[in-house]
Amino acid sequence: MFDMNQLMKQAQEMQGKMAQMQEDLARKQITADAGGGMVQATVNGKMELVKLKIDKAKIDLADMEMLEDVIVAAVAAAQNRAGEMMKQEMQKAAGAMGLPPGMLG
Repeated sequence: MFDMNQLMKQAQEMQGKMAQMQEDLARKQITADAGGGMVQATVNGKMELVKLKIDKAKIDLADMEMLEDVIVAAVAAAQNRAGEMMKQEMQKAAGAMGLPPGMLG
């Protein structure tokens, strides 16, 4: 027989697991570089830029436009990697919860 209380309890447990997983993912950091290591960008699981490192030995101060482009490329690469990591973790979590693939995002 259908038990609404049990269903609600399962939904609350799943919601709690999802919140914990999102917190865990937000704490992870992903780093990517561009320009042959000229720039390294690190983002967290919320896609926020948390660190930017520029190798002074590899930059040409006369070409600031190139440096700007490399910074943008490094940040985009780090965000793409973080997005892929989040997608994979969400798929794992969905499988562990018995949900169809893609159900969690």
